[in-house]
Parts: sequence; structure tokens; C-alpha cells
Amino acid sequence: MLNKPKVLVLGAGYGGLMTVTRLQKAVDVNDVEITLINNNAYHYETTWLHEASAGTLHHDRARYNINEVIDRNKVHFVQASALEVKTAEKKVLLENGEVDYDYLVVALGAEPETFGIKGLKEYAFSITNINAARQIREHIEYQFATYNMEDEKQEDRLTIVVGGAGFTGIEFLGELMNRIPQLCSEYDIDVQKVKVYCVEAAPMVLPGFDPDLVKYAVALLEKKGVEFLIGTSIKECTSEGIFVGKEEKVDEIKAATVIWAAGVRGNSLIEKSGFEAMRGRVKVQPDLRAPGHENIFIIGDCSLMINEENNRPFPPTAQIAMQQGEVCAKNIVSLIDNKPELESFTPDIKGTVCSLGEDDAIGVVFGKKIVGTKASFMKKMIDNRALFLIGGPTLVLKKGKVKFW
Repeated sequence: MLNKPKVLVLGAGYGGLMTVTRLQKAVDVNDVEITLINNNAYHYETTWLHEASAGTLHHDRARYNINEVIDRNKVHFVQASALEVKTAEKKVLLENGEVDYDYLVVALGAEPETFGIKGLKEYAFSITNINAARQIREHIEYQFATYNMEDEKQEDRLTIVVGGAGFTGIEFLGELMNRIPQLCSEYDIDVQKVKVYCVEAAPMVLPGFDPDLVKYAVALLEKKGVEFLIGTSIKECTSEGIFVGKEEKVDEIKAATVIWAAGVRGNSLIEKSGFEAMRGRVKVQPDLRAPGHENIFIIGDCSLMINEENNRPFPPTAQIAMQQGEVCAKNIVSLIDNKPELESFTPDIKGTVCSLGEDDAIGVVFGKKIVGTKASFMKKMIDNRALFLIGGPTLVLKKGKVKFW
């Protein structure tokens, strides 16, 4: 084949790596040219970042080198940031050049959605990547260490606000409430002095989750010291904390640490490239292609698919992104082989588990409600399965959550 078709994959998250690892098994090196572009030389487990942020898991445990899981004989890896897709020219602009493609997979991760709330970008932290997680952990530790050393104690240093009671917010709180007693012991601080607030604009914690399980989670976190402000919105974030509002009433909470975990949007490259999108997410066709683009697939956080059962979008989860990656790889092979019939994507949601710390969780797995250590074990098995699907048993043994010896 003189002109080998060029497959370009943007992003080495769950969806991008799944696409590449499945493609490299399905094609011959002489038939297809595969290029993977990612801004880091490593993949990080987004679903573990709340642990790295709280300091209950070392950040290096939550990442692995991309070269460990790709076949370097078949896949060309380029470390760069993609800026824009020039669809008419079949090119992607990078910060340091450009690369062309015949088939493109956009599998870029999400960005924080601040909903235009004043000061959030400037003063709040977001659990967005490994470096952000390290920064949050180090910032919290610095506040405790400084409080310990200062003559005139600033109580606000020990106040932490988490904006958002969705998955990320609750999982982070679960880890944080386990970490705080350790920090207090380390820095000789009375644990009663630490204040942790969770502010959620929606009328409930974990919207869409089973109410009995939500009740369990809230009771557990409240017992550990979290104060929930539900049906309350953050009006503004400042260098000294936040202003919150419930109906007409506005209050100030002074806090040295504000963590925004209340929403994500798709990648800004989507809008820059002219795709029709809602908050950076493209409503893709059943075969995962972008409407009007026969050779462009969009998966993961940048894709939007409606669940016909409740007429709401499927949540942008790792589970769905990985399943999309499998279908995407099959469909690219079909296009290369000139087979017009492409597979439609249907999410197969085996269960959802929300961690509440090292040995507690809530979840629905295969239709059954589970809590406590049983749910926590399932969460670790789900994490291990994600590693296994991309890197096989070697990666599970190296990075896995549940040890088998």
C-alpha cells in the first residue's frame, strides 16, 4: 500500500488509549499509520485524582507511561498539545507544528465549567489532572503547617470548601475526611478546629443516585465532620473564601482552600475547530462520528449521547469512554477495509460505585445496592479492570488497587 491511511488519535485518556490499544491489535503495521498525540508522556487515572488531591494516594500511583501500553512498532507517539482541527484540510494544529490525518479520533479530556461564577478561575482549585492534584495536596498541607507555626492563628487556614456534591466532590470529601485526622496529628492541631463545607446548588447530594445510598453517604460524611449546604449556590469566590446564597440570603465563608468540583465541559478545541457543540460536547451519531464528518470520531468527555430511557445525556464516565474506544477502533478498521456498515454504540453500564474513602463506598452493581467494605472492594476491582483492559495483567500488578498476595 503506497499511501497508508493515517489514523490520528488526540488524547491518551481512557477513550484514546482504548482506541489505540485495540487498533494496534487489529491492523498490520504495513497497512495503517497510527499516531497518538497527548500533552503528557503519561496517562493518569482521572478516577483516582481525588485520592491524590487529598494526599491519601501518591500521585505517581495514579499514572503510568504511555509507552508501557502502546506497541511502538505500530504507534507513533507525539507529546504535544493539540490546538485546533482544520477539518477541510484534514490537519490538526499543534503548539509546535501540524499533523495531517485520514481518520481522526478526538478523545480529549474535560475542562472545569465555572458557569461564569466570579473569581472561581482565579481563586479556586479544580481536580483536573495530576499536577492540579499535587497542588491541592501541597496547598492543604501548607495551610496546616503554617497554622501550626504562626503566633497569631488564622482559623481560616483550617477551613476547606468543596463546591459540588456530585461524584468528584463526594469522593474527594471521603478521602479528605480520612486525611484530616492524620494532618492534625502530624501538625499538633485540634481536629475540632478544622471546618469542611460542601456547597451544592442542586436540591440533593449525588443527583440521580439511589436515595437510600445517598442518605448513607451523607450520614457517614457528616459524622466525620462535613457540613452540607444543599440548595445553596456559590455566588463569588475571592482570595479570602466564598459568598454563598440561598434564595435572597447571601453569606460569606472565609476559607483558605476552595475546591471547585461542580461541573465539567468538553475540551475548548471542539469550539475552536468549528464543531457544533454544547459546552464543548458534540452530539455524536450512533457510530460515534461527528455529524457531517465521515472521517472524524469524537469520544469520551467531548462526546454527548442521549440516554433514551430518561432523555438525559449519559454521564462522561471512564466506563463509557473505554467502551466507546472499543467501538471506535472497530469502526475505523471497517472504514479502512471499505466496509460501509459501522457499529452503533450502546453503553453497557455494569454498575456505578462512589468511593467514600479507603474502606467505604456506595454503589449499584449488576442491579444490586451495596455499601461499606463490599462496595469499596468493588470500586477497587473496577479500578483494576480499567488497568487490565488497557495494559493487561502486568499493569494491574504494577499499579493495581487490590493486591493478590
